[in-house]
Amino acid sequence: MVIHLNFWPTLAFAVVLLSWFAFVILFLARKKPPTAPESKRDRASIIGIVLQGFSYGIVWSVRRQWFTPIFSVSNAVEILLAILTMVLAITAVWFCSAAIRALGKQWSLAARLVEGHKLVKEGPYSVVRNPIYTGMFGMLLATGLAVSHWIGLLIAAVVFAIGTAIRVRSEEKLLREAFGREFEEYAQKVPAVIPFLI
Repeated sequence: MVIHLNFWPTLAFAVVLLSWFAFVILFLARKKPPTAPESKRDRASIIGIVLQGFSYGIVWSVRRQWFTPIFSVSNAVEILLAILTMVLAITAVWFCSAAIRALGKQWSLAARLVEGHKLVKEGPYSVVRNPIYTGMFGMLLATGLAVSHWIGLLIAAVVFAIGTAIRVRSEEKLLREAFGREFEEYAQKVPAVIPFLI
């Protein structure tokens, strides 16, 4: 099989790949703050984690021909799609990084509360209530735009949305129990995952 390198899709793929390295390092090699004793956990969020992970598997495995745009488009649109892909990937990593820093010792893979848990509302949490999922969704879209067949990206987005809905419900149940009216007021002002929308 002969692979033809189209400049803009190839550049977008390279940026997405580098962003994935940064994304993985962000989660695996971050400096861990002192742990706090756990006070409450909701294991239902693990189902959401599995679905989100599965959605990433879909975008990487349901591929189109390498280094081509997701749709057959004009050169100008191809360049715009490539730029959108790169901006999404870089912004996604930055958003996740800022959110994890804002959470500090409260960050966890699965839904939980720690002793002395604080309701974080600053930084990216002033834009959306779940900025890590916003960043993860950005990485999913960027990856799909860089490598997936459009059907694969669509299926992956649906699976990711279901997984995210499960995790948001699980985590926000704990936050509602812990912070009551303070959380309700925050939730009324700030969307869950997509800025200015939901």
